[in-house]
Amino acid sequence: MAIAKKVPEMLSKQISFCPGCGHGVVVRLIAECVEELKMEKNVIFNVGVGCYSLATPSIEADKFDTLHGRASAVATGFKRCNPDTLVISYQGDGDAYSIGIGESFSAAYRNENITVITVNNTNYGMTGGQMSATTMPGQKTTTSPLGRDCNTTGMPIKFPEMVAATFPNAAYVARGAVTTPKYVNQLKKYIMNALKAQMNNEGYSLIEVLSPCPTNWGMTPLQALGRVNKELVDYYPLGEFKTRKVK
Repeated sequence: MAIAKKVPEMLSKQISFCPGCGHGVVVRLIAECVEELKMEKNVIFNVGVGCYSLATPSIEADKFDTLHGRASAVATGFKRCNPDTLVISYQGDGDAYSIGIGESFSAAYRNENITVITVNNTNYGMTGGQMSATTMPGQKTTTSPLGRDCNTTGMPIKFPEMVAATFPNAAYVARGAVTTPKYVNQLKKYIMNALKAQMNNEGYSLIEVLSPCPTNWGMTPLQALGRVNKELVDYYPLGEFKTRKVK
């Protein structure tokens, strides 16, 4: 008889995301990793602005909702004032790569000893599904109703690859997904590696997560999972782009 896995104690109540959204899986994995590292009493969750902000009432830990796009800057302040505290900046692609691209780039450039987890669902999920920096070529959104024209808007940004190639001192960079059991298990390992890098003072760590957004994609949850697996992972490859020097 299968035994249900215990819900992390940090998650005090159910999180109300849209059906099929991947944020709930990501939040649970983060909570599992923090508890396994026995850091639940010494962690600060720094949350950007987006649908994922719905998670903060359910997380029993110190947490802070930042101004839109400023999460990496605020996380930097937290870490510098509390160097022994685990600081996790939880953001979306719009918060981290559009309005917050300056803060995200600068934190990586300075090799701040923080962990950034960015969920990429290729649109601005909270505000109606507008085109973001990660929207795929030809993808229809409320601000690209004919499909994204990359000749005028540029190609979708690959921030993890940028960090790994540009900043040799960064500690750890990876991209995962939440759409299959295999991907979920891999993602947990990536998150654990990123948090351990911070705890060992190795420097900046970044995890990007590919997540379905059935509501704004106009798909059923199953169709949205299929889109991630068949389309997004081809453009946004999964895996580790920069591994830790310390094991």
